[in-house]
Amino acid sequence: MIQRCTNPKHDNYAQYGGRGITVCQRWLASIENFIADLGERPSLNLTLDREDPNGNYEPGNCVWANKAQQSINRRQHHEPDADPDGLNNF
Repeated sequence: MIQRCTNPKHDNYAQYGGRGITVCQRWLASIENFIADLGERPSLNLTLDREDPNGNYEPGNCVWANKAQQSINRRQHHEPDADPDGLNNF
């Protein structure tokens, strides 16, 4: 989480820090603050999810979620325009 938001050399930086996604100062300050806010990871089947996929890693926007829950909460990716000339838009 911290690396992909703060380290431009991280493989996923463009999708996180490069889009302006940040980690709150409270969590950057200590792992104890993070655990106090979210608790320890309750299961190996759960990972950290942002409820607002365009929001930051901060209390109130993060939950532990499984893959099925996370797949519902993804950013929308636009497909390349199948009609680049707009011929079907009349």
